[in-house]
Amino acid sequence: MRFSAAILGLAASLPQLTWAHGFVSGVTVNGKWTAGSDPVWYYYEQGKAPATAGWDALNQDIGFIEPAKFGTTDIACHKSAKVGKNFVDVKAGDKITFYWNTWPDSHKGPIMNYIAPYKSTAGDLQWSKISQASIVSGNTWATDTLIASNFTSSTTIPRNLKAGDYVIRHEIIALHGATNDNGAQAYPQCLNLRVSGSGKVAPTSGVPGTSLYKRTDSGIMFNVYGSATSYPYPGPQLWTAAN
Repeated sequence: MRFSAAILGLAASLPQLTWAHGFVSGVTVNGKWTAGSDPVWYYYEQGKAPATAGWDALNQDIGFIEPAKFGTTDIACHKSAKVGKNFVDVKAGDKITFYWNTWPDSHKGPIMNYIAPYKSTAGDLQWSKISQASIVSGNTWATDTLIASNFTSSTTIPRNLKAGDYVIRHEIIALHGATNDNGAQAYPQCLNLRVSGSGKVAPTSGVPGTSLYKRTDSGIMFNVYGSATSYPYPGPQLWTAAN
Protein backbone atom coordinates (compact mmCIF):
# COMPACT_ATOMS: atom_id res chain seq x y z
CA MET A 1 0.00 0.00 0.00
CA ARG A 2 2.85 2.43 0.76
CA PHE A 3 5.79 2.88 -1.58
CA SER A 4 9.17 4.54 -1.67
CA ALA A 5 9.96 8.12 -2.63
CA ALA A 6 10.98 6.86 -6.05
CA ILE A 7 7.52 5.43 -6.63
CA LEU A 8 5.98 8.67 -5.35
CA GLY A 9 7.95 10.54 -7.99
CA LEU A 10 6.72 8.13 -10.62
CA ALA A 11 3.12 8.64 -9.53
CA ALA A 12 3.53 12.40 -9.83
CA SER A 13 4.79 12.06 -13.40
CA LEU A 14 2.06 9.81 -14.77
CA PRO A 15 0.80 10.71 -18.26
CA GLN A 16 -1.70 13.55 -18.38
CA LEU A 17 -4.39 11.17 -19.58
CA THR A 18 -4.40 9.48 -16.18
CA TRP A 19 -5.30 12.79 -14.56
CA ALA A 20 -7.84 13.84 -17.19
CA HIS A 21 -10.94 13.77 -14.98
CA GLY A 22 -9.71 15.91 -12.14
CA PHE A 23 -9.99 16.44 -8.41
CA VAL A 24 -10.32 19.42 -6.06
CA SER A 25 -6.80 20.49 -5.15
CA GLY A 26 -8.02 23.09 -2.67
CA VAL A 27 -10.30 26.03 -1.93
CA THR A 28 -10.07 29.73 -1.22
CA VAL A 29 -12.15 31.81 1.19
CA ASN A 30 -11.50 35.56 1.23
CA GLY A 31 -8.24 34.94 -0.58
CA LYS A 32 -6.96 32.33 1.87
CA TRP A 33 -5.93 29.00 0.34
CA THR A 34 -6.62 25.68 2.08
CA ALA A 35 -5.40 22.49 0.45
CA GLY A 36 -7.69 19.61 -0.42
CA SER A 37 -6.68 15.99 -0.76
CA ASP A 38 -4.30 15.14 -3.60
CA PRO A 39 -4.73 11.48 -4.64
CA VAL A 40 -0.97 10.93 -4.38
CA TRP A 41 -1.43 10.90 -0.57
CA TYR A 42 -1.66 7.13 -0.95
CA TYR A 43 1.95 6.77 -2.07
CA TYR A 44 3.51 8.45 0.96
CA GLU A 45 4.98 6.39 3.74
CA GLN A 46 2.53 5.66 6.52
CA GLY A 47 1.81 8.81 8.52
CA LYS A 48 3.78 11.14 6.25
CA ALA A 49 1.11 12.31 3.81
CA PRO A 50 0.36 16.05 4.05
CA ALA A 51 -2.48 16.95 6.42
CA THR A 52 -5.27 18.69 4.49
CA ALA A 53 -8.93 19.60 4.91
CA GLY A 54 -9.85 17.17 2.14
CA TRP A 55 -11.07 13.64 2.69
CA ASP A 56 -8.49 11.11 1.42
CA ALA A 57 -10.05 8.62 -0.97
CA LEU A 58 -8.88 5.66 -3.01
CA ASN A 59 -9.29 7.64 -6.24
CA GLN A 60 -5.72 7.31 -7.46
CA ASP A 61 -7.13 6.53 -10.91
CA ILE A 62 -8.88 9.95 -10.78
CA GLY A 63 -11.98 7.92 -11.39
CA PHE A 64 -15.63 8.17 -10.47
CA ILE A 65 -18.49 6.53 -8.63
CA GLU A 66 -20.73 4.63 -11.01
CA PRO A 67 -24.50 4.55 -10.47
CA ALA A 68 -24.31 0.87 -9.51
CA LYS A 69 -22.43 2.05 -6.38
CA PHE A 70 -24.84 4.83 -5.41
CA GLY A 71 -26.16 2.63 -2.61
CA THR A 72 -22.72 2.44 -0.97
CA THR A 73 -20.94 4.97 1.24
CA ASP A 74 -18.46 5.62 -1.61
CA ILE A 75 -20.94 8.11 -3.07
CA ALA A 76 -20.59 10.35 -0.01
CA CYS A 77 -16.96 11.48 -0.37
CA HIS A 78 -15.53 9.10 -3.02
CA LYS A 79 -14.06 5.62 -2.72
CA SER A 80 -13.35 4.48 0.85
CA ALA A 81 -12.87 8.13 1.88
CA LYS A 82 -11.30 8.94 5.25
CA VAL A 83 -11.82 12.20 7.11
CA GLY A 84 -9.41 15.08 6.55
CA LYS A 85 -7.28 16.35 9.44
CA ASN A 86 -7.61 20.11 8.84
CA PHE A 87 -10.51 22.53 8.41
CA VAL A 88 -11.37 25.36 6.03
CA ASP A 89 -12.12 28.47 8.10
CA VAL A 90 -15.21 30.24 6.78
CA LYS A 91 -17.85 32.63 8.04
CA ALA A 92 -21.52 32.07 7.33
CA GLY A 93 -22.29 34.06 4.19
CA ASP A 94 -18.75 33.74 2.76
CA LYS A 95 -18.07 32.55 -0.76
CA ILE A 96 -15.94 29.42 -1.09
CA THR A 97 -14.20 28.69 -4.38
CA PHE A 98 -13.20 25.16 -5.36
CA TYR A 99 -10.14 24.65 -7.54
CA TRP A 100 -10.11 21.57 -9.76
CA ASN A 101 -6.74 20.57 -11.15
CA THR A 102 -8.38 20.05 -14.55
CA TRP A 103 -11.65 18.99 -16.16
CA PRO A 104 -12.35 17.61 -19.70
CA ASP A 105 -14.74 19.65 -21.85
CA SER A 106 -16.49 16.46 -23.00
CA HIS A 107 -17.65 15.71 -19.45
CA LYS A 108 -20.63 18.05 -19.28
CA GLY A 109 -22.95 17.92 -16.32
CA PRO A 110 -24.29 19.54 -13.16
CA ILE A 111 -22.29 20.85 -10.21
CA MET A 112 -23.93 20.46 -6.81
CA ASN A 113 -22.90 21.43 -3.28
CA TYR A 114 -24.03 19.86 -0.01
CA ILE A 115 -23.23 20.38 3.66
CA ALA A 116 -23.47 18.00 6.60
CA PRO A 117 -22.77 18.42 10.30
CA TYR A 118 -19.26 17.13 10.90
CA LYS A 119 -18.81 13.41 11.47
CA SER A 120 -15.58 11.47 11.09
CA THR A 121 -16.98 8.65 8.94
CA ALA A 122 -18.64 9.03 5.55
CA GLY A 123 -21.55 6.77 6.38
CA ASP A 124 -22.63 9.01 9.26
CA LEU A 125 -22.86 12.22 7.23
CA GLN A 126 -26.36 13.60 6.61
CA TRP A 127 -26.41 15.85 3.55
CA SER A 128 -28.39 19.00 2.80
CA LYS A 129 -28.03 20.48 -0.68
CA ILE A 130 -27.19 24.20 -0.66
CA SER A 131 -26.63 24.99 -4.36
CA GLN A 132 -26.79 23.49 -7.82
CA ALA A 133 -26.09 24.53 -11.41
CA SER A 134 -26.51 22.76 -14.73
CA ILE A 135 -27.55 24.13 -18.15
CA VAL A 136 -26.42 27.72 -18.64
CA SER A 137 -27.77 28.13 -22.18
CA GLY A 138 -27.93 25.92 -25.24
CA ASN A 139 -25.28 23.24 -24.85
CA THR A 140 -23.27 25.25 -22.32
CA TRP A 141 -23.24 23.64 -18.90
CA ALA A 142 -21.93 24.57 -15.47
CA THR A 143 -18.86 22.45 -16.21
CA ASP A 144 -18.09 24.66 -19.23
CA THR A 145 -18.26 27.68 -16.92
CA LEU A 146 -15.88 25.89 -14.55
CA ILE A 147 -13.38 25.31 -17.38
CA ALA A 148 -13.68 28.93 -18.57
CA SER A 149 -13.07 30.09 -14.98
CA ASN A 150 -9.67 28.38 -14.78
CA PHE A 151 -11.21 25.19 -13.41
CA THR A 152 -12.95 26.90 -10.49
CA SER A 153 -16.48 26.82 -9.15
CA SER A 154 -17.92 28.76 -6.21
CA THR A 155 -20.80 28.57 -3.79
CA THR A 156 -21.90 30.64 -0.80
CA ILE A 157 -22.16 29.26 2.71
CA PRO A 158 -25.70 30.03 3.93
CA ARG A 159 -25.57 33.35 5.81
CA ASN A 160 -27.66 32.15 8.75
CA LEU A 161 -25.90 28.80 9.17
CA LYS A 162 -25.17 28.03 12.81
CA ALA A 163 -21.49 28.15 13.76
CA GLY A 164 -19.79 24.78 14.06
CA ASP A 165 -17.94 22.10 12.18
CA TYR A 166 -19.31 20.76 8.93
CA VAL A 167 -18.32 18.79 5.85
CA ILE A 168 -18.94 20.30 2.44
CA ARG A 169 -19.54 17.95 -0.48
CA HIS A 170 -18.75 19.46 -3.89
CA GLU A 171 -19.73 17.22 -6.80
CA ILE A 172 -19.74 17.05 -10.56
CA ILE A 173 -21.86 14.42 -12.29
CA ALA A 174 -20.55 13.85 -15.81
CA LEU A 175 -23.32 12.93 -18.24
CA HIS A 176 -21.45 12.15 -21.48
CA GLY A 177 -22.34 8.46 -21.12
CA ALA A 178 -25.62 8.92 -19.27
CA THR A 179 -27.91 7.82 -22.09
CA ASN A 180 -26.97 4.31 -20.96
CA ASP A 181 -27.80 2.63 -17.67
CA ASN A 182 -24.83 2.98 -15.31
CA GLY A 183 -23.28 5.51 -17.67
CA ALA A 184 -23.24 8.63 -15.50
CA GLN A 185 -20.07 9.41 -13.54
CA ALA A 186 -20.15 11.02 -10.07
CA TYR A 187 -17.09 12.86 -8.74
CA PRO A 188 -17.80 13.78 -5.10
CA GLN A 189 -15.13 15.80 -3.26
CA CYS A 190 -15.35 16.49 0.48
CA LEU A 191 -13.60 18.99 2.76
CA ASN A 192 -14.02 19.88 6.42
CA LEU A 193 -15.40 23.32 7.24
CA ARG A 194 -15.19 25.31 10.47
CA VAL A 195 -18.01 27.84 10.25
CA SER A 196 -18.10 30.97 12.42
CA GLY A 197 -20.66 33.75 12.73
CA SER A 198 -23.89 34.55 14.53
CA GLY A 199 -26.19 32.29 12.51
CA LYS A 200 -28.74 30.24 14.40
CA VAL A 201 -29.99 27.77 11.78
CA ALA A 202 -28.59 24.24 11.72
CA PRO A 203 -29.58 21.46 9.32
CA THR A 204 -32.28 19.46 11.05
CA SER A 205 -32.74 16.60 8.61
CA GLY A 206 -30.28 15.55 5.98
CA VAL A 207 -29.99 12.62 3.61
CA PRO A 208 -27.36 9.90 3.96
CA GLY A 209 -25.12 9.50 0.94
CA THR A 210 -26.55 6.07 0.23
CA SER A 211 -29.99 7.64 -0.33
CA LEU A 212 -28.98 10.65 -2.44
CA TYR A 213 -29.48 9.13 -5.89
CA LYS A 214 -30.85 6.15 -7.76
CA ARG A 215 -29.34 4.90 -10.99
CA THR A 216 -32.72 5.36 -12.70
CA ASP A 217 -33.23 9.00 -11.66
CA SER A 218 -34.07 11.21 -14.61
CA GLY A 219 -31.03 13.37 -13.86
CA ILE A 220 -28.76 10.32 -13.80
CA MET A 221 -30.03 8.78 -17.05
CA PHE A 222 -30.05 11.89 -19.22
CA ASN A 223 -29.25 12.74 -22.84
CA VAL A 224 -26.73 15.57 -22.63
CA TYR A 225 -26.56 15.68 -26.44
CA GLY A 226 -30.23 16.52 -26.90
CA SER A 227 -31.99 19.88 -26.98
CA ALA A 228 -33.02 20.04 -23.32
CA THR A 229 -33.45 23.53 -21.87
CA SER A 230 -33.78 22.34 -18.27
CA TYR A 231 -32.27 19.59 -16.18
CA PRO A 232 -33.99 17.40 -13.54
CA TYR A 233 -31.54 17.61 -10.65
CA PRO A 234 -31.08 14.35 -8.76
CA GLY A 235 -30.94 14.33 -4.99
CA PRO A 236 -32.95 16.24 -2.39
CA GLN A 237 -34.46 19.66 -2.89
CA LEU A 238 -32.35 22.68 -2.02
CA TRP A 239 -32.14 23.41 1.71
CA THR A 240 -32.84 27.13 2.04
CA ALA A 241 -33.75 27.51 5.73
CA ALA A 242 -30.37 29.14 6.53
CA ASN A 243 -30.31 31.48 3.54
